[in-house]
Amino acid sequence: MTMTTAAIIVAAGRGTRAGGEIPKQWQQLGDRTVAAHAMKAFADHPLIDKLILVLHPDDVETNLWPSDPAADIVRGGETRRASVLAGLEAAEGHADIVLIHDAARPLISPTIIDDVLAALDKHQGAAPAVPVTDTLWHGADSHVTGVQDREGLYRAQTPQGFHLAPLLAAHRANTADATDDVAGARAAGLDVAIVTGDEKNIKITMPGDLARAEK
Repeated sequence: MTMTTAAIIVAAGRGTRAGGEIPKQWQQLGDRTVAAHAMKAFADHPLIDKLILVLHPDDVETNLWPSDPAADIVRGGETRRASVLAGLEAAEGHADIVLIHDAARPLISPTIIDDVLAALDKHQGAAPAVPVTDTLWHGADSHVTGVQDREGLYRAQTPQGFHLAPLLAAHRANTADATDDVAGARAAGLDVAIVTGDEKNIKITMPGDLARAEK
């Protein structure tokens, strides 16, 4: 049976740490906005059948989000979990696999999308990550209070891919918010594989990140 895949682009955050007069996902990066770059990467991928864009309710009736590439528009919630749940419910009945991606990651490569999808042939979930190579400190009051062993530590990225049905069930059963979908999936006992991430797959978070992405 052929599996259908939906990409859910989460663009409902306010992104205040990045600075600027509008949320970071709508700021200009080259010839299009940050979110539009992310959307195009999935729209252009031959294994993506459906694109879902989750918006902050205040942004729905604006011209901030692009009409090209075309996407189903969904209103997000007050938390990231609520916004992802809205996207998952929009995909229900239309997709077997979902890839959940931060709109603030505009430099996602086709290779990472390929690798996440390939891992889902054998696993309930899969996500890209890069190993932590820097020394990690614990600190308080501007002083080093300890050193964290970095063995086995990774920096998580998106897209995070899952078989839709078990992830949707996990979201509906767990109302606690989480910073990413892997945390919720693992709390529900789902198996999540790590695939090789990319240092270029940066998330626009701080003011200098937009300049990095531009380069």
